[in-house]
Amino acid sequence: MLKFLNQCSRGRGAWLLLALTAFALEMVALWFQHVMLLKPCVLCIYERCALFGVMGAGLVGAIAPKSPLRYGAIAIWLYSAGKGLQLAWEHTMIQLHPSPFQTCDFAASFPSWLPLDKWLPQVFVASGDCSVRQWEFLTLEMPQWLVGIFAAFLVVALLVLIAQPFKPKKRDLFGR
Repeated sequence: MLKFLNQCSRGRGAWLLLALTAFALEMVALWFQHVMLLKPCVLCIYERCALFGVMGAGLVGAIAPKSPLRYGAIAIWLYSAGKGLQLAWEHTMIQLHPSPFQTCDFAASFPSWLPLDKWLPQVFVASGDCSVRQWEFLTLEMPQWLVGIFAAFLVVALLVLIAQPFKPKKRDLFGR
């Protein structure tokens, strides 16, 4: 399996699939916001940023998958998936155990050199409360689904990182 993951990480297809998966999740989030009229909270916005990080990792990896740039893409992937998992877990705990002492901010705080909420307010402006449960599917709330999604991203990223020293076998014409 590790040789297979190493081989996949050296091709554009797997990296583009990673980017496409994150992009699809971003589109679902925007559909929830603009079609179903669910209000994203600050943690939702930060979770979106983590998904954009995973998507960016896929695009960076697809640029030159056989070069050392692949390791940069894996690092971005690991960081974004780990941060997304942390944010989704925090969001889940706020929803499952609401407390007046543990709340989220009113607005997302982005660095002055990257004011995403000013550049794309349709995507990055929070208008909801983190403790409000707005959507459920198979008895799980949206942050609970994101815990599973980010955990899967993180596990696969770790396996791909572990697989890097395992070089795939070169095969000749007769498969030896």
